[in-house]
Amino acid sequence: MFKPLLLLIAAAAIAQNSSQSGAQYSTLTQINRTNVKNLKLAWQWTTGEKRLDEFQTTPGVFEATPIMVDGTLYLTTPYNRVVALDPVTGNPRWSYDPRAYEDGQVPNGTGFVHRGIAFWRDSANHRGRILLNSRAKLIELDSETGKPVTGFGDNGVANLLQALAWQVDPKQYTSTSPPVVYKDLIIVGNGVADRIAYKKDPPGDIHAFNARTGKLVWIFHTVPRKGEFGSDTWENAANEFTGHTNVWAPMTLDEKRGLLYIPVSTPSNDFYGARRLGQGLFADSIVCLDAATGKRKWHYQLTHHGLWDYDMPSPPALVSVTVNGKHIDAVVQLTKQGFAFVFDRVTGVPVWPIEERPVLASDVPGEKAWPTQPFPTKPPAISPQGVTLDDAFDLTPELKAEAQAELKKYRIGPLFTPPSLQGTIMHPGLIGGANWGGGAFDPETGILYVKTTNQAALVRVGKPEPSNEVDADYVRTGSTNAVFHNGLPLLKPPYGLLNAIDLNRGELAWQVPFGDDARLRNNPALKGVTLPAKLGAAGAQGAIVTKSGLIFVGGGDTALHAVDVKDGSDLWTFPFKGRTGGTPMTYMFQDKQYVVIATGAGADAILYAFSL
Repeated sequence: MFKPLLLLIAAAAIAQNSSQSGAQYSTLTQINRTNVKNLKLAWQWTTGEKRLDEFQTTPGVFEATPIMVDGTLYLTTPYNRVVALDPVTGNPRWSYDPRAYEDGQVPNGTGFVHRGIAFWRDSANHRGRILLNSRAKLIELDSETGKPVTGFGDNGVANLLQALAWQVDPKQYTSTSPPVVYKDLIIVGNGVADRIAYKKDPPGDIHAFNARTGKLVWIFHTVPRKGEFGSDTWENAANEFTGHTNVWAPMTLDEKRGLLYIPVSTPSNDFYGARRLGQGLFADSIVCLDAATGKRKWHYQLTHHGLWDYDMPSPPALVSVTVNGKHIDAVVQLTKQGFAFVFDRVTGVPVWPIEERPVLASDVPGEKAWPTQPFPTKPPAISPQGVTLDDAFDLTPELKAEAQAELKKYRIGPLFTPPSLQGTIMHPGLIGGANWGGGAFDPETGILYVKTTNQAALVRVGKPEPSNEVDADYVRTGSTNAVFHNGLPLLKPPYGLLNAIDLNRGELAWQVPFGDDARLRNNPALKGVTLPAKLGAAGAQGAIVTKSGLIFVGGGDTALHAVDVKDGSDLWTFPFKGRTGGTPMTYMFQDKQYVVIATGAGADAILYAFSL
């Protein structure tokens, strides 16, 4: 079997223990700023997935980031299939189908998505294992054959529901981000659709399983049980029935110290919290756990009593920086709000002060928004925050006036303006700011590169329609994106940004518009209008940075970009028919460096590979 010349260190989905840091950095240098203009398509592979009428299922965006191990490229498809590809030709070597679609459509509203798998090597026999979390199952496969490992769980499958606080409908339990591997442990989070809201809806506990047997080793309750630390932050015993509070985004690992960093999301329900009054630990927090035992080491809550779906969306990035002459091993949590919170990764002490600042109160009956929210003093926000009339769409005077008239219909204001019956314009919106693509950290310069989205959302709460998935006084109703005039964004461009944060200084090194929006550019209302060179692309996908001074990023645009780390300028682009869906990765094999990215959705889902 071929051996790779260098294992990639590229993306949040990577399984090698040395690259579960969320740093998304590669030491490869064959492709550099001088020759990147010669990058060509090497091969492409299509998932071949489509709607299955028999099960009423639809594959969603192709979001996977492959991993490269022992001369084979491994990835997952939207339908949760695992595929092993030849890294030179893209030809399949094997595939495994967990038949996740047999339980019907996932409830998250996006169709099926999956971001990747993890890898573990059994030290007893040196066999490689592929670890797939699919819906309510944890599956272990032989990396050479793709066959389930019979000694793991029940013929290769462990049940992720076995130790939850209460019984859960397996069809409402999902998994999208890959597990983390620590020694002989497989650690997994889960996903819960935001629209599901009832007492004892699926909880977000973190589980660790033995990699050989599939037996449960430890569990961490993201909503503390009675008597556990943090349980007193839930009023009226809401911790005994509140679900969600899950970790759907990628987790990260400091393998040397045995520390696991988990980005915890919002409790049920996302936009109305009268049934879960209080601060609500460990919701909307970064939590550091002992990876061997699941015991909490430290935590920091970054949104109190969340009402905005401002859950922790990105893998905490492990970085080493020098601040005021002091070396610090740190962890950075990016947020949908557009903040970068930086902590000492061992102690949890903020590297720069975090201030609790007053925010607006809620006017929804029964709701008690928390009176303050945390704001980092450094680095500055990497996304525009809050809404004023001056933020209205402004590509023509007439459209600006129309957009401002529309804004006056809603509640607008600074960051953390609560949802309302009238409708509140949130900025950033539901996908950020930052999202699951995370940041790419260059250890030589101390700069973190982050693709962010600059798109507002309309959040109106109202009485829910009768449903067996919703039991709440109020839920979010209506559309998500804030638009007017037959789909134009209500706020002005750009809608995507690429940011360079100097983490040694806590300053923004540069910020540039990133990507474009062809549909907006071709909108009839803008015919004949002089438009910006880049309108910006909204998207949750992230970037990687290489030692040779390149940032590779799709970020939801209809192209892959190679960007200069010095100033954010484009050095090379490759156009696609559809939007990019995944964070790219890079690997070296047989003296050639490749860059790979997933694009499209459904029948148009394609993995592209490029080389010189």
